[in-house]
Amino acid sequence: MKLAILSDIHSNLEALQACLTHAKAQGAEQFAFAGDLVGYGADPVACIEIVSGLVQQGALAVKGNHDAAAVSGLCETMEFNARESIYWTRAQLGPAERQFLQDLPLFAQQEDMFVVHACAENPELWTYITGPRLAGRCMQASPGRLTFSGHVHQPTLYLNLQQGRGRPQVFYPTPGVALPLLSNRQWLAIVGSVGQPRDGNPAASYAICDRKQNTLTYFRIPYDRAKTAQKVLAAGLPPNLAKRLERGY
Repeated sequence: MKLAILSDIHSNLEALQACLTHAKAQGAEQFAFAGDLVGYGADPVACIEIVSGLVQQGALAVKGNHDAAAVSGLCETMEFNARESIYWTRAQLGPAERQFLQDLPLFAQQEDMFVVHACAENPELWTYITGPRLAGRCMQASPGRLTFSGHVHQPTLYLNLQQGRGRPQVFYPTPGVALPLLSNRQWLAIVGSVGQPRDGNPAASYAICDRKQNTLTYFRIPYDRAKTAQKVLAAGLPPNLAKRLERGY
């Protein structure tokens, strides 16, 4: 079974469609969404409709901080672009979309896999995993041998040799290269962002876990960024959100 893991879609319909098309061509049979379906982009309703349809077919999906903000709160701690896009997003959502976001769990578990948006230790705090120390805390708190997350928008893979103890090793994966997930090791895969990459590469990021081969492959997928950027500007969202799509940071 091949599982496609996508995170931080951020209402980017073109990037989401491109990643799903690519994943299906790679033979993906199941999907997991690691949060932040909305925020920043101009197509929150369309993205929710796609993801909710896949959830009805058995996909896993968890809540991100932007999903939580889109249904409640003042967003005072968010930076300007994020806050403005959330307030705009709220005005676009209908009852069904709001309920779907509200009902998303903070984490999901399937066999030895654990999916969470941020850190498995207190996921509701939305802690950014920015290095081995925080990755170690996440892995120690996770009940899974394989933990998948997003939130930091940069594809990163952590390997723990001591099953939740010690300081993990960090790798920056090469797109398209299958990485063996040794069964006697613990792994934390931050799969990057579908809709708002921030590692200097504007191509959408996601990963596929091949459960039969026990491998993980990261992918970078080009999409029509110009079209997406125009929609952001036409919606009256902060112009920097359109520029970020072109820069990839």
